[in-house]
Amino acid sequence: MSSNIDELVFLHQVSAPCHLAILAESIGMKTRIVKHAGDLELEKNVNSFFLIAQDGAALDSNGIPLIVSRIAGHVPVAIYQVERGSLDQESALLLGVRGLLYSDQRMDLMLTGLRKMVSDELWYDRPLISKIFRRLVQNVDTKSDFPEETAAMLEMLTSRERTIIQLVSSGARNKEIADRLCISEHTVKAHISSIFRKTQSRNRVELLRWAQTYQTHFELVS
Repeated sequence: MSSNIDELVFLHQVSAPCHLAILAESIGMKTRIVKHAGDLELEKNVNSFFLIAQDGAALDSNGIPLIVSRIAGHVPVAIYQVERGSLDQESALLLGVRGLLYSDQRMDLMLTGLRKMVSDELWYDRPLISKIFRRLVQNVDTKSDFPEETAAMLEMLTSRERTIIQLVSSGARNKEIADRLCISEHTVKAHISSIFRKTQSRNRVELLRWAQTYQTHFELVS
């Protein structure tokens, strides 16, 4: 688990055991289970990753737990125990949710997804990420001017960084990017840290939003 995350906080509002928390504990992750949304606290001095169960939660019209929209802008959050077809994945992604874990998935796949999200990667189907990326880029007014600082920001990106932004936007994970570019995962992480700094993004969700806004203003190198 990433050293930046101190604990996993599960909002689990049903009486059944939280199997995902049990599994996470079994591999050495520190976990905490909260039974009521009102007891969920965002502690300033603790770097927590929040997992909100869809099952038992009050939901909005898109099937997303209401509490998610209140905390997604402040802490990393994912949704688990999701029933297929009951949640609008696009709305969750654009809200800032790191990923979705479905109730019918194998536990080993859930664990893989959990590890990826805690490591600051998105856990969605790649076609979904690509679809949203293409659609929102098409909505950008390519003729509009943008501030000088934004132009300078774009010029700071190296050819390799532009390539990595393209791969991240397509849903590729660090290992896939490393394999594609014939570099190490450590080098990929270093590039992504540089990209975050240059684009003033705090994580991959914000980078995706940034790319959606500005990709049409520069040519990505493939």
